[in-house]
Amino acid sequence: MDAIKNLSRRGMLRGGVASGFVLGFHVAGYNPIFSAAAAGRDAILAPNVYVAVNLSGRISITIHRSEMGTGIKTSLAQALADELDAQWSDIEIIQAQGDEKYGDQNTDGSRSVTQFLLPLRRAGAAARQMLVAAAAQRWKVLPAKCRTQAGVVIGPQAPQRLRYGELVEAAMRLPVPAPESLILKPSKDWRYIGKPLPVVDLDDIVHGKAVYGIDFTLPGMKYASIERPPVYGATLKSYDAKAALATPGVERVVEIPVASLPAGFRPLGGVAVIASNTWAAEQGRQQLEMEWDEGPNGSFDTDAYYKELVATAGKPGRVMRHNGDVDAALAGAAKRISADYFVPHLAHAMMEPEAAVAQVTNGACEVWTATQNPQQARKTVAEALGVDPANVTINVTLLGGGFGRKSKPDYVGEAAVLANMIGAPVKVTWTREDDIKHDYFHAACANHLEAGLDSDGKTVAWLHRSVFPSIATTFKPDVTYGAQGEMDQGVVDLPYDIANVRCENGPAKAHIRIGWYRSVYNIPHGFAVGSFVDELAAAAGKDPVAHILELLGEPRKVDLRAMGVNYGNYGASLDDYPIDTARHRAVVELAAERAGWGSKLPPRSGFGIAVHRSFLTYVAVVARVAVDVRGNASVQRIDMAVDCGQVLNPDRVTAQFEGAAVMGLGNTMFSSLTFKNGQAQQTNFGDYLVARMDSTPETRVHIVPSDAPPGGVGEPGVPPVSAAICNAIYAATGRRIRTLPVDPQELAVM
Repeated sequence: MDAIKNLSRRGMLRGGVASGFVLGFHVAGYNPIFSAAAAGRDAILAPNVYVAVNLSGRISITIHRSEMGTGIKTSLAQALADELDAQWSDIEIIQAQGDEKYGDQNTDGSRSVTQFLLPLRRAGAAARQMLVAAAAQRWKVLPAKCRTQAGVVIGPQAPQRLRYGELVEAAMRLPVPAPESLILKPSKDWRYIGKPLPVVDLDDIVHGKAVYGIDFTLPGMKYASIERPPVYGATLKSYDAKAALATPGVERVVEIPVASLPAGFRPLGGVAVIASNTWAAEQGRQQLEMEWDEGPNGSFDTDAYYKELVATAGKPGRVMRHNGDVDAALAGAAKRISADYFVPHLAHAMMEPEAAVAQVTNGACEVWTATQNPQQARKTVAEALGVDPANVTINVTLLGGGFGRKSKPDYVGEAAVLANMIGAPVKVTWTREDDIKHDYFHAACANHLEAGLDSDGKTVAWLHRSVFPSIATTFKPDVTYGAQGEMDQGVVDLPYDIANVRCENGPAKAHIRIGWYRSVYNIPHGFAVGSFVDELAAAAGKDPVAHILELLGEPRKVDLRAMGVNYGNYGASLDDYPIDTARHRAVVELAAERAGWGSKLPPRSGFGIAVHRSFLTYVAVVARVAVDVRGNASVQRIDMAVDCGQVLNPDRVTAQFEGAAVMGLGNTMFSSLTFKNGQAQQTNFGDYLVARMDSTPETRVHIVPSDAPPGGVGEPGVPPVSAAICNAIYAATGRRIRTLPVDPQELAVM
């Protein structure tokens, strides 16, 4: 159980708080640390979240996860404030700096609420109980005779009322309640948990006052634009900077050493143009004359590479799950079905490109940046400068999107290296072209599936092979196979009641930086499995919804451990978060009902459905699609049924799934990244296409009420969208889409 500790008054004074009550907690395996902080309060209790109540009753809560539009800064504070029984208007929320004392700060993997809802509630409950105990001492009554209400402790006899601030000094002298003595509020008494509070930054965002990484400036700051290697692994042979230096505003041109392969999080290197403003730096950069040795990836061509992935998927691979006798079941099946599915490389393409400001003074570096992973940014800067991480400070701004890209701090390292080289604060700003050409790309993936049906159309055998370059290739040499965690995402965790199942992974080399992208390998796997299930329904002559329910079988917990599968379950216990087919069934039935499944539609229109569990959350999507005679498909409506367990802020959940629908639509209909001679062929939104306003469907999110432990919400909405749309296209046209993005020529009436 999490331990909760009270800091001494002396410790608080060292931290800079003149008077106040500071309560914190730590997760088992980490030690709490108290140090100086920001926002004038100067008190932080690490590693997770810190709460300080001062004499005026003002409450400071430090949030250690990055805010990138998810509302996490607000949602986590809701949990603590609710158990503390604080008045929301008394809350001040502070963004934590990057430091390992907070435990895991990486805002990735849809884990923030999953990991921290309960610890935050416990911390708030402990603070509340200490304040109540302090009031009870003053009134000489039992604590059980007192209660709290919106920042006030109320005694058994009127007019016994004391504001939290009035109890601070007395509460500081009390021991922190033992974890087993904590009494959490029942759900009927929640004031904030489960309620749709607006995000705390909303006013600043709407009125243009919010500070993102790309906005931050320092006095005397220089601006940098960097020409990076055009091919991953290319080395610089020579460059001529004369024309660049003649550009008005350009002050210096400096070389950054090129990273060796695999590059990991290190800056790629190249030549940086330093100027008095961003425009001058970018104009000067265009005047550079560069000569490169393109290195081992100079011949990389995605046309050939994609064919290689598909061919590999057609061959036996490394077995990751094997139940029954698949070969015998396929051989004896009344009908045998096979299909190949392909998803290309994708770019993150978030609205705010990478940007960082760094300043190096007396061997210490301070950075201001939009980062999902401030601790990794700190480590990257320390390694780049050869300094102790204790001498690096990472200040986290708001993020204009991330999708996983901003947890990779190569751009932060660039700013630090340049600031150290030129002896002045430096701002590095990536252009959109930089962002797309030098991304940590989402892996291309080929999937081969086979199934056998008996004479009643029941699936009796299932074979799934997946081939993709692993994320590990960005960090380790000679990696060709996917990791267990990558195959866990929609392959080995198949929930269907099929007696004979084999899942395999084939080898693939990487020729570019591969990184995690919102939903990661669930995207190609969700597309392949969701589409193939629909193909099996058609082959069996069954309604797709009824067929999914039949495949799921009777409600049960799928125990992969008993099948000999070393399943990671997104880092969570299978006892706490089992694969529960009853929850699969519930979201399928809800999505179908709310979408009006089976309603009569106009010609060349259709419904499609898919279901997928990822990041501990169950999602079913029904898409309604119309296809014109020229083959242009328009997604008219998307219904998403979501079971993410306990909901902290339903508005934020709804927003996340609405955004997932749009991103899934873009992945399905528009987005694709190709390479020739090792270089990305797409450079901006003119050729790397994403969903736009005119293609965005009406989207309805239906949240299943649940008291199950909270699952993730940032990523699980994306995977089933592609299959649902493509299944709807099949219903409308009779033509299967097995390669993304959708090609209208395949759907046109000839």
